[in-house]
Amino acid sequence: MPTKWELAWNRLRRTEVGLRAVLGLVAVTLLTVSIHGMLPPQPERSGNLAIDARYALPAGTLQWHLRAAESEGAEPETLLAAGRGAWLHAVERFVAVWLLMAGLLGVVALYLFFRERRVLVKLHSLTSVLVLLVVTVALAQWLAREVPYAELIPMIIFGQTLAVAYHRELALLFAGVMILAVVLGTGLEVGAVLLWGAVVAWAILQLDSIRTRTKLLYVSMGAAVVGVAVRLLVALLNQVPVDTVLLAELGRLALACVVSGFLMEGLLPFVERFFGVLTDMSLLELSDLSHPLLRELARRAPSTYNHSINVGALAEAAAESIGARGLLVRVGAYFHDIGKMLKPGYFIENQADAPSKHETLEPTMSSLVIIAHVKDGADLARQHHLPELIIDFIEQHHGTTLVEYFYERARGKQESQPEAPKVDENNFRYPGPRPQTKEAAVLMLADAVESAVRSLKDPAPSRIEAVVRDIAEKKLHEGQFDDTNLTLRELRTIEDSLIKSLVAMYHGRIKYPERRTEDRRETERRSESVTAPNRQQPSARANGNNGPKSGAGGDASTGAAAPAGGEKSSPSENG
Repeated sequence: MPTKWELAWNRLRRTEVGLRAVLGLVAVTLLTVSIHGMLPPQPERSGNLAIDARYALPAGTLQWHLRAAESEGAEPETLLAAGRGAWLHAVERFVAVWLLMAGLLGVVALYLFFRERRVLVKLHSLTSVLVLLVVTVALAQWLAREVPYAELIPMIIFGQTLAVAYHRELALLFAGVMILAVVLGTGLEVGAVLLWGAVVAWAILQLDSIRTRTKLLYVSMGAAVVGVAVRLLVALLNQVPVDTVLLAELGRLALACVVSGFLMEGLLPFVERFFGVLTDMSLLELSDLSHPLLRELARRAPSTYNHSINVGALAEAAAESIGARGLLVRVGAYFHDIGKMLKPGYFIENQADAPSKHETLEPTMSSLVIIAHVKDGADLARQHHLPELIIDFIEQHHGTTLVEYFYERARGKQESQPEAPKVDENNFRYPGPRPQTKEAAVLMLADAVESAVRSLKDPAPSRIEAVVRDIAEKKLHEGQFDDTNLTLRELRTIEDSLIKSLVAMYHGRIKYPERRTEDRRETERRSESVTAPNRQQPSARANGNNGPKSGAGGDASTGAAAPAGGEKSSPSENG
């Protein structure tokens, strides 16, 4: 089944596709101009491994025209000046460089088309990446000609920015294009490719997650070690003496890598906001339970708050079991039901022993109140400037499921009143969208099964497993996971993780004997001599098991039989 980005691409008009092609050609032209594609590299700025120690220049190999100039005893400047004066040669070189850059970006375009089509669909994203590429190449080339190894700073920042905004595979591909473009502009060859490629690849590959503020600094220090090692090995291969000049060069290289780490650390919040991404460090900040929205939820709807915390723990473990972002799912679970705080009394988990407010409402009106918590939650999240990724969890955690309890009530009422209009099922469905990511699918399942299992009077492992399997199968058959690329193997892994977590959460407990003091024993003996009271069996509370209220954590509001939106056989499931 096509993904949402493939469908979005198919909906683009020809003019929109042509605009993206023109944008790519403009980027190719700007890259060619920025590296002075019509001119050969400046010999006084292009270093080589044979004489770099003498001039303290960056790594590179001796250009063929420089070798020819030295063998003939002629001045390199004279030869290059004559080459620049040939207009035809300049045009030929410009066309050659332009075609080479077009081929490189063409390969990138194919990758984007087959693996990362969202970049092509979003014109803003495509423009941002291409502009960032052109600026980085131009800045790196200028720095390479002015300050040795300073070009590594923008190159590392470029690679890490794409790794944070998208993923490391895409960042490595664009980094390769960037390095080759800078090599063409500066005249550096094999040595520069080895050095820049090793340093930038290390800086990208180490960004699997950013959970601490010092992660980028450690990555930059590691890049410095890699760069120094590669530069030293290349110098030894070319018999460059290890003297103070080479050591100073290695020091400048390491300093450039470390400086890039400090700069990226400061730029990271702006990168996240501009590209709409969340690193683990930002998620850890959002997971703070003292967030104003979570504190207000705990005050207005404490049972919903408790349900959200439990769902977060279940969903995080399930997401990590399939290699998804568990921390992202946990934060999404914390906020997924914040809309309930506006009308907490209409949701059964917050009603305690009070009569249900839905008893005086029509089923259609009750359904509207229940469904509204999704829109209310998204509005609250936007008012408090939560990231769009978190808002997506709020809007998608029920997908397009049916609020079955009130739907069945409406149908029963209609059957008892034949003259009443036919019940429209669409009035009892959540507006969606359905989950768009694996993380959103995990949250949907965790939300549903936590509520259903909590409503069980006897949460035995076999019953927990049956509930989880039934709910997962129903969601699958309803097509709620069709937009997530979730495989059946991953779905079964998620089910197993949820079952394991729920069994651990609702494990059996032994009955502890009640401790009685001598005074209490004396009082009981006296009372027994007067009357023989009926002794009640110890309740579940004596075991430490508070009897689960039907619908705890759910969205229904009519006593033990109210489903919150979900399973007809599981009236406590979230709705």
